[in-house]
Amino acid sequence: MTEPKTYGDGVAVVTVTYSPGETLERFLDTLAKATDRDVRVVLADNGSVDGAPERAAERENVQLLSTGENLGYGTAANRGVAELDDGYGWVVVANPDLEWDPGSLDELLDVAKRWPRGGAFGPLIREPDGTVYPSARLLPELRRGIGHAVFGKVWRSNPWTRAYRQEKGAPTERVAGWLSGSCLLLRREAFDSIDGFDPRYFMYFEDVDLGDRLGRAGWHNVYAPSAAVMHIGGQATSKASAKMLAAHHDSAYRYLSDRRKGVLWKPVLMAIRAGLAVRLRLETRRG
Repeated sequence: MTEPKTYGDGVAVVTVTYSPGETLERFLDTLAKATDRDVRVVLADNGSVDGAPERAAERENVQLLSTGENLGYGTAANRGVAELDDGYGWVVVANPDLEWDPGSLDELLDVAKRWPRGGAFGPLIREPDGTVYPSARLLPELRRGIGHAVFGKVWRSNPWTRAYRQEKGAPTERVAGWLSGSCLLLRREAFDSIDGFDPRYFMYFEDVDLGDRLGRAGWHNVYAPSAAVMHIGGQATSKASAKMLAAHHDSAYRYLSDRRKGVLWKPVLMAIRAGLAVRLRLETRRG
């Protein structure tokens, strides 16, 4: 049996870029105020054509890693983490369209000290209008997932969506089923133990799958709302909304089918696939 690696206490940030525009500069500017520690930044670039990653790589401690093509989010993030030596025991995987609150990364690291079995830590995420995004949720369960998928767009206060998004009450530090992949502090030992993100997920649900597998491996997904960031959102996905909608539905089916094995589940999975196809057509027309 291979002994697990021992990592140092260094902190690195991996961000996946795909023509991120000016948001990347804000990401790096605010990151500098989010921690007092020296942080190495790896830009795992999926084929940007706007020159933003190249400009950002002129900064000290910022490395540009070109993947050569659009590999998807999880695969590119894995590539970025693989660039780090064993001195880095803490890795943030984050979208480049984030703005960090002052001291927020140091606060995440402080929370991690209180949770020795914490594998992933997620901050409170605000949207540009100040709304708190429900970034710490229950894992999708079949009945709850179907209710959310069917009614989430047309009846936003339905009980399945409210339960899944865990929106009731004030944000508190707690264990969640999964955390938004837009900003995750990862204990590298935990990330290694499950071989990182599943590369089969091109986009979406890679964070749900990661949270589920961390939990199954005995690690906690810890919501840490005492740390906060703002997520602008949509910088890359808005360029190919139809493709992203299709990727979202494909990933949803993959997640559910991976966890529903056997002949008895086949009719249920066929019905889910058909329902997702109808939902995709409706959303594509609406878009």
